[in-house]
Amino acid sequence: MKKIILFTIALIVFKSFNVFAQQAIVSAVNIGNRIDVTIGDKFFTSYRFQPDEKYPFFFPVNGPVSGSSVTSMRNGVYPHHSSLFFGCDLVNGGNYWQEGLERGRIISIGANIVEANGERIVITDECIWKRPDAEAPIIDRRKIIISAPSEEMYQLDFDIEMEMLTDVTILKTNHSLFSARVASDLAVTQGGTMVNAEGLKTEKGTFGVASPWIDCYGTRKSGIEGIAILQHPSNQWFPSPWFTRDYGFISPTPMYWPANDQSTKLKKGEIIRFRYRVLLHAGDVKQAGIAGVYEKYKQQ
Repeated sequence: MKKIILFTIALIVFKSFNVFAQQAIVSAVNIGNRIDVTIGDKFFTSYRFQPDEKYPFFFPVNGPVSGSSVTSMRNGVYPHHSSLFFGCDLVNGGNYWQEGLERGRIISIGANIVEANGERIVITDECIWKRPDAEAPIIDRRKIIISAPSEEMYQLDFDIEMEMLTDVTILKTNHSLFSARVASDLAVTQGGTMVNAEGLKTEKGTFGVASPWIDCYGTRKSGIEGIAILQHPSNQWFPSPWFTRDYGFISPTPMYWPANDQSTKLKKGEIIRFRYRVLLHAGDVKQAGIAGVYEKYKQQ
């Protein structure tokens, strides 16, 4: 009897360890004009591509500690900041960033769930950049892989390919490409920390500085939580300088620092590729091991 009891206890412990050790299952489901993503039994994020939106974006983007979004969704001062997004202003006279659909839109024409359940999910989308009475300048194709490497870290990997449908001129602009509007309670203005790979902090230390990554984190009721954006070394213009704001905005922004200080010119048929990794993490930059994650990421 004693041996049976001991064996039963050992089996329970073994099964418990296995459950803990296994990577969380991620799942995705298409609901109308959005794709909802769940990690384990927790809702994580939605990829939104409604026809009345400026561009596709992710919101909310919930952290592993609080279960609340580490990004914010617009406000009265900056209504064009839609959480986690990709866009650009001043493209052939159009605006694919700020409010006003007539100024230009990035329209999803093919959002699909390629892998819907497992240790990761995969979403693909094809987006046409279009405005009334003008030739579409760009089509972009995106692949997004979402996983949960641990209970304390969620991960989104973006692979975005932009094809020029005509000759394209992008005037110097801070409104360009991959961006995150960070939740207000993680912002520097509210006591949060913004730090880059070189250890420079705040808008004063990071603005205009070329760096592989930036992390923003702060203390919430449930603990420290943050969001980091990593640029892959294969990216065009790597490492791009960062456009940062202490109120909670981070964006690796090559178009604000073009080579000729005036514009970026791209030829019809030219294709440029960008890869980014977004980490939602518990703890501060050192506890989350952001530098170590980047070292592995840059080898992929």
